[in-house]
Amino acid sequence: QVRVIESGGGLVQAGGSLRLSCVVSGSIFSIGDMAWYRQAPGELRDLVASITSDGQTNYVDSVKGRFTISRDNAENTVYLQMTGLKPEDTAVYTCNADLSTVRWGPTNRHWGLGTQVTVSS
Repeated sequence: QVRVIESGGGLVQAGGSLRLSCVVSGSIFSIGDMAWYRQAPGELRDLVASITSDGQTNYVDSVKGRFTISRDNAENTVYLQMTGLKPEDTAVYTCNADLSTVRWGPTNRHWGLGTQVTVSS
């Protein structure tokens, strides 16, 4: 059984910071790409940031210079450091990880349930 669990969300004033964590646990053989998505009420789910297994990163334009994605492979964890938060950043943030659960098996994308980030004006 594989688990993907996010934490670190909360309520913060505009201009504040939050650090989100996503821990992958269970019977995992390898972890490939990892990413953070977000979905605001009435909006489509958007890719916020992604990071490959060797540390290459990409960001949506609206968060460049404010958000930083990183990973700790030894701990099966990906982070999203968010600074200069704006009300428009308010959303449920979900973690996605590309996982293989058997040695020669395929990889599959696994999702966490999400953590709420609310930024007040």
